[in-house]
Amino acid sequence: MQIVIVSPALADANNGNWRTAQRWTRFLAPLGRVRVTTHWPDSEAAADDVMLALHARRSAAAIRAWHELHGDAGLGVVLTGTDLHHDIHVSQEAIDSLHRAQALVVLHARGIAGLPAALRSKARVILQSANRRRPLGKTEHHLNVVVAGHLRSEKSPETIFATAQLLRNTAGIRLIHIGKALDPELADQATATMQACTGYRWRGALPHDAVRDAIQRAHVLVHPSRMEGGANVVIEAITSGTPVLASAVDGNIGLLGEDYPGYFPWGDAPSLAAMLTRLRLELTTGNALLRQLTPAIAARAPLFEPEHERQCVRQLVTDLHRR
Repeated sequence: MQIVIVSPALADANNGNWRTAQRWTRFLAPLGRVRVTTHWPDSEAAADDVMLALHARRSAAAIRAWHELHGDAGLGVVLTGTDLHHDIHVSQEAIDSLHRAQALVVLHARGIAGLPAALRSKARVILQSANRRRPLGKTEHHLNVVVAGHLRSEKSPETIFATAQLLRNTAGIRLIHIGKALDPELADQATATMQACTGYRWRGALPHDAVRDAIQRAHVLVHPSRMEGGANVVIEAITSGTPVLASAVDGNIGLLGEDYPGYFPWGDAPSLAAMLTRLRLELTTGNALLRQLTPAIAARAPLFEPEHERQCVRQLVTDLHRR
């Protein structure tokens, strides 16, 4: 079998699409030859048996070209957060991609409900995974908070900037913001926030291992996104035993669970600042909120084991190849 993964991002992007493509390439290697490309058809297209297209809109040209040659047979489309929560509601290209696919994949438990009702029967949930890591030692001198996500509007970095401003006179909270600036205006805002708030530091893009290390050392990961398809960094925090404070949007709830106690309303910097202030005070007075968050995270961790994702991805490709 020859399998092609069409991804709008490759290694230089250092983002979730690339890490998904890289991980699935490893998982699928025993089934046949696997390659990753940004464009299809290419010089090897004639031998392809199965296509997995990441992103309904951004991979729409490849999806259309496959469908013209093969119909829906062998075509799986994997939906991102921007697909689910924006593109399939406004982009005809994205909508057409959904109809052309033999199978649709969403990456969190609430994803299928976000699809048009007529298409839900051909959708399945595949939760992404990360290798487990032990939590690293936490300082008791301050609350160590990590935010990991490229600076773009979907990740709501403005919520972090506003939170840093609200906390600028609060001692003992350090916000470490990791991510490449994909928007120059957001880079300017991050720089200005550093100048105004001694507790906030924007570190820019870091290698993946360095990001995981920072998550392991943090008391808490903050994930303030406006829309999410199933964030890798949330999964990496869960599998590192690091609690998460997350915006109450479908993509986060679909990973962390309906009753998780660490949500704040999307864009609500005062609520996030209040939760961080509470966590800082509780470092020396009993960690009541952390005592709720930590077991809730531990209970979710088995859902994100690599072996579970591996089996699901292989089953997807086996099902597509049977057609």
